[in-house]
Amino acid sequence: MTDVSGGAPLLGEPLSIELANTSYAVRGHLREGLENPQQLARWLHDVRLLPVVDATAVDATAVDATVVDATVVDATDLAATRALRDAIRRLAAATVDARPLPADAVDLVNRHAAAPARWRELRADPEPGTVARSAGGAVATALSEIAADAVDLLGGPRRHDLRACQGPGCVLFFVRSGRREWCSHGCGNRARAARHYARNRAT
Repeated sequence: MTDVSGGAPLLGEPLSIELANTSYAVRGHLREGLENPQQLARWLHDVRLLPVVDATAVDATAVDATVVDATVVDATDLAATRALRDAIRRLAAATVDARPLPADAVDLVNRHAAAPARWRELRADPEPGTVARSAGGAVATALSEIAADAVDLLGGPRRHDLRACQGPGCVLFFVRSGRREWCSHGCGNRARAARHYARNRAT
């Protein structure tokens, strides 16, 4: 596990797995990475889905010459995000274990994937530029993008590379590249140390 940002680790995984990994463990104890709307706003900012850092309405923020409307992240958004996160975790676990995908989790992901889309419009005044728009709220749009990523990952060929970290006490998922067994170097080092300790105890 590495780069804990906004209360949850960021590992450079696909968006849906990054959300799944907001439920993580420290020294074998489960932690909630999205405890409140502020942490959710920070996490969405960190994964580049929301260009505001705080969970209250703030002035619009310019990012790469794109003006994005200010937003509010509230308790309803938090509950919806956690529900999607838990559904993705269940789907990921079923995929890793080669079990049938739970139908209710599939339905929830598909509902979010069909929700508001995001697009950019040309702006003429005060000077040419672009404006980000969506058919719904910023958080609903972000969840739609995350769900669409889950659809592509869990329904496509990359699902065969999805893994649960084998590090001691770790509950994170990752998409394997090469012979990778762990979500991060830290988990790999802990796993190797545990194996070394077990071998020494056996002799």
